[in-house]
Formats: sequence, structure tokens, C-alpha cells
Amino acid sequence: MTNRIFRSIFAVAACILILGIGCTMGILYGFYGNQLGEELKREAQYLAMSVEEGGTESLNNLPSGGERVTLVQADGTVLFDSDADAAEMENHLDREEIQEALEDGYGEAERNSETLAEKTVYYALRLDDGNVLRVSSTQYTVPAVLGGMLGPVIILLFLLLLFSLFVASRASKKIVKPINELDLDNPKGNDTYDEIAPLLTRINKQQNTIRSQLTDAKRKQEEFTIITENMNEGLLVIDKQTDLLSCNSSALKLLGVSKKPVETSVLTLNRSEPFLRAVERMLAGEHVSEMVEVEGGTRQLIANPVFQDGSVTGGVLLLVDVTEKVQRERLRREFTANVSHELKTPLTSISGFAEIMQDGIVKEEDVKRFAGRIFVEAQRLITLVEDVIKISQLDEGELPYQEEKIDLFELAADIKERLSVAAERRGIDIEVTGGPIVIRSIRQILDEIIYNLCDNAVKYNKENGKVEISVYHEGAKACVTVKDTGIGIPLAHQERVFERFYRVDKSHSKEIGGTGLGLSIVKHGAASLGAELFLESKEGEGSAFTLKWGLSSQT
Repeated sequence: MTNRIFRSIFAVAACILILGIGCTMGILYGFYGNQLGEELKREAQYLAMSVEEGGTESLNNLPSGGERVTLVQADGTVLFDSDADAAEMENHLDREEIQEALEDGYGEAERNSETLAEKTVYYALRLDDGNVLRVSSTQYTVPAVLGGMLGPVIILLFLLLLFSLFVASRASKKIVKPINELDLDNPKGNDTYDEIAPLLTRINKQQNTIRSQLTDAKRKQEEFTIITENMNEGLLVIDKQTDLLSCNSSALKLLGVSKKPVETSVLTLNRSEPFLRAVERMLAGEHVSEMVEVEGGTRQLIANPVFQDGSVTGGVLLLVDVTEKVQRERLRREFTANVSHELKTPLTSISGFAEIMQDGIVKEEDVKRFAGRIFVEAQRLITLVEDVIKISQLDEGELPYQEEKIDLFELAADIKERLSVAAERRGIDIEVTGGPIVIRSIRQILDEIIYNLCDNAVKYNKENGKVEISVYHEGAKACVTVKDTGIGIPLAHQERVFERFYRVDKSHSKEIGGTGLGLSIVKHGAASLGAELFLESKEGEGSAFTLKWGLSSQT
């Protein structure tokens, strides 16, 4: 293991050294190469200004030993050269830098010598008179630079590699030394490095010891966890200081807690007065049952003290979700009270009119009017009883009907026709838009749902208002929207309008009539047909009820 660590460290160090030296030389070479190009450019610009102001004669005063300067006519003829006789020089029109300068105003080029040891860098600048001024300088190429520095670089690299060998050796020994000094043994059957054999042997022995000691505890813990985690009821175990010793996930869920607290009092899970009272009485030795309101529902809390040697050492709290039970009981009471109230009103009227007629107090010409009032109230009773029966059937899932193919557009048009008389009476225009969409559903319930929505749209509309029944596709869903221009539903009431007998404006509802069960039938009917129901409404502007069916309902 030591050798492997040593070789790895040394290999990494050697690679970094070689790469670092190479990159450094490349960067320096590139930097000085760029610097040379910039110097040639600046010198060419200065010389260009001198030539344009003083003419070609200004080039005769150039110092010897500097960069080579050449002046070339637009046709390639050399007018001046600082290192050679211009008359004997060949035409330079084919030079790359000259062509670029004539075309773009300036040009650059590099050309290697025949031995590839040097390269010449050229910078050409077009003057205002059309001539081209070129400045050039020689520079060693990369191979030449590397060849010249090869000796010093090899010596430096050798010294650095020796230093890397020393550091790698010390580092590898230092890494392995703590492992060799551990008081551990190698597990049997493991093929690994000699240096960690003591560690693995010791781990093997400790694992055997721990395994034998924890087998029973683990089995008991698993049995307890399986039982408690599969309970719908919440289970909490606390000590006499109210610190939480154990709890299952159902308890946290029922108390609305996202994760299990660590070493904290159970009172932090719920600070309501019934919860605190139950814990206090339990730790006082009493068996307690309380109703605790938690966001989202009601929980029944059953608290039992745990005794040891006659004194309370803690307690067990059991939480049961009774939200549905409480809500059903509340709805049952409300429903009974509402039905009783709704039945009492027409029955009182019928009884009063019948009593007057029985006593002979009614004049002969008023008998027909009284009988008509009795008939109207009796019809109101029949409608109420029918709606109650529909609600009960939907609640119990007792639907004595068969599914069939229904064209939503055709059904909407039929409902429009049936409501036309009531709509015309108030000057309301009913419009059906969209096209044929066929779904599989129960006609009687679907008809009742859409009719109730349209009937409400007419009843609660403004005079000379409008009702639009839209049948359309929304992606893969079939949709029906009933939109009106009526009085609208205030935002505070929108969540409750589907409750049985709930009325936003009771005085206005009495004038319009109805049983108060229409939207409740719509909600329960939509649920029984697998449809989604949405409401959008703004007070004073109107309401829009939308039903949506998925692909499974479409044919």
C-alpha cells in the first residue's frame, strides 16, 4: 500500500512539473511573440508618419542594427530597404503581408527560415500615397528556443523530480503510519493491503460481538415498528417530564407535524388547551379522553398513564382521526334541521289554508284561490322530497341507471329549449356554443346537473341578461361551461355554495324559490359521474360553472 501511494504521488508530481514547465515556456514564448508584433506595429506607424511628412529621405537616417524596413510601391517594386540594395531586390507584390496591406490597409505575416531555427515577423502598413511600408524582425522558433534551453530545463526538471521523490516518500509513509498503529484485526477471508489488516481483523471481531448482542433488540424493535407504523391511529409515548420517547408516523401526520422532533417535549407538537389538559391529567394518574382540533380536522385523544411501583412514570397517548365522523354528525344535524324547517313552512301554509276552508270561513269565490295556494305548497313539498331523495341516492351511491353515449351539445340544446319560457319571461338570452362531443355517462344525472346550473343561471341573472352554455375540448378533456351575467357569488361564500340548503342571500332566495339543494345535487352528481367541477365568480358580474371529463369518459 505504501508503494502504491508513493508511486501515485510521484507520478502526479512528475506530470505536474513537466506540464507546468511546458506551459510556462509556451506562455512566455507566446507573450514575447505578441510583444514583438506590437512593437513592429508601433514602429511601422511612427515610420509611416515620418515618411508621409519627410518623404523617402527620412528613411536614410535609420540607425543600423534595428529592424529591417522596406518601402514597396503599389505594383510591388521595392523603393527602399534598410538591409539590401532596393534596385537588386525582386518584386514584392506576391508577399502575403504586402497584398493584405494593399487590400485592408495593413498586413501581417510570419515566415520560417530554411533551417526552421528562426522565423521572420512582418508588419506592413499602406501609406496615404498608396505605397506600403513594411517592418520586419527575426525571432527564434519554438524548437530553437527549446533546443537552447534544453540543458538548463533538464537540470531543473531532474532536481525537481528528486525533490518530488523525497516528498512522495515522506507523504506515503505518513499516510500509512496511523493505519498500522490502529489496534484492529483483519476480518477472515479478506484479501486486502497488509497495512490495514489489523483494522479489518478487529472490525470483524467487533461485528460478531455486536451482532450477537443486537439480534434480540433489533427483532423486538422491528416488531414494534411494524405494528406502530401500520396503525392508522397515532401513538405517542412520553416520560413524566413530557419528553417524547417514541412516536409513529401516523401521530405526526394527525398532529400536522412534518418530521419527528429530536428530544423535545410532546407539548411542542400541539399547544391547544385540550391537548395540554389531557397530558396534565394523564400525568396526574387519570385516564383522559379529549377532542383536539388540528388544522384539517378533529382528533380524539385518549391518554393513559403508565405506572411503576405505584407512581406515574410516563404515559401513552393514542390519537384517532374522527374528522369524518364529526363532520357527518354535524351535517346530519344541519340536514335534519334544514329539512324540518323547509318542510314546516309549506306544511304550515297548507294546514292554515285547509283549516280556514274546513271552518267555512272562506268565501265561495276564494275557494279556488286557496286551493291553488295549497297546490303550490304541495308541489313545493314534492320538489323538496324529490331533491332529498336524489341527494340520499348520490350519498349512498345507489344509482339505478345505466351509462350510455350522450352528446353534450345536443343535451345542452335540449335544456335550453326547456328553459326558454322562463328565460323569455325575464328577457334573458340563452346561447349554446361549441360542437358535438360524445361521452359515456348517466343521462338522468347529467341532465339534472346541467339543468340545475342553467336554471340557477336564469334565476339569479339580471333582467335582460345572458346565459352561455359552452361545449368544447380543453386538451384531452371534454368540458361544459355555464356562464351568466347575473349577480355573482361573493368570494367569502364560494366555498360553501355547494352545501345543502346554503343560501348566499336568503331573502332573495325566497323570492326566487327553490329548495336550496340544487348546487349540492350538482356537486354530488359530478362526483358520482367522475367529473371535475370548477367555479369562477365575481360579485355583480356573473358566475361560470365548468364540468370536465377525462379521456376515460369519452368515446
